[in-house]
Amino acid sequence: MGTSYHITVVADQLPPDDLAQQIDQLLSVVDNSMSTYKENSEISQFNRLPAGGSLEISSEFADVIRISQKVWTLSEGAFDPTIGPLVDLWGFGAADSEQSVPSVQSIDDALVNVGFESVVLEDSTLTKQKALALDLSAVAKGYGVDLVADHLEMLALPDYLVEIGGEIRVSGFNAEGVAWKIALEQPQLFAAVDRVVDLTDIAVATSGDYRNYFEKEGQRYSHTIDPRSGRPIKHSLASVTVITESCAEADAWATAFSVMGASQSKDIANQLGIATYMLVRQDDDFVAITSDNFASFIN
Repeated sequence: MGTSYHITVVADQLPPDDLAQQIDQLLSVVDNSMSTYKENSEISQFNRLPAGGSLEISSEFADVIRISQKVWTLSEGAFDPTIGPLVDLWGFGAADSEQSVPSVQSIDDALVNVGFESVVLEDSTLTKQKALALDLSAVAKGYGVDLVADHLEMLALPDYLVEIGGEIRVSGFNAEGVAWKIALEQPQLFAAVDRVVDLTDIAVATSGDYRNYFEKEGQRYSHTIDPRSGRPIKHSLASVTVITESCAEADAWATAFSVMGASQSKDIANQLGIATYMLVRQDDDFVAITSDNFASFIN
């Protein structure tokens, strides 16, 4: 997945001797299925198919497609895993391309093959109705967290913290016997804590535009691409933290809200009961905006 992971298990009993290997194997399943950097991964095979092509996919890949379809529908297209061509076009993808501002024509050409409605899942068969390419990087890490967390629970290890690339799921209590303390970062290049929340039996994911971007002629271009316009976001929302039971859904919603901006995100989060914490740029500072459900996590 191109990132690091960290897992803490608190237990009176000794875990299996090969727990680390079991976890590596689970994460390899996700990586070999959904990594656009691996030539033989399922997603790479699917992306090479012509329009109308189909691929028999694993249950894990199918799970992530179903989660993506749910968030795509509820976000009205703000979350769209078919933005692969646009991500590559702007130089943020797996392709070895320069980060530069593409022409209006090239953006319009790429948008022709964007649209998650053209991805059809029937049982274990995934079909593309046009020459599109998937990019599941905004949900696969969260799904990997869920896989590991579910596995720990299956092993009767209910007190844990699982983190992959900043996406987290916690259960039970930490070594001090209290809820896990999770720091929410300020959206700046060098890590700084904005606030700490006490969490248990929940997942948290954060998305922001403050680390992956480029600048050309004084203009800042975020890696967060709006799939509806084909262009990087321009609003003042700097980071979004989402707290839900599923880390995969938290991961996807954090991206969707990053695309929408603070006002629309707050409205939808309140409609759906999603706990959301947003930091918005205001002059040289950040202002926090929260959904109604986030209040229960504020100390």
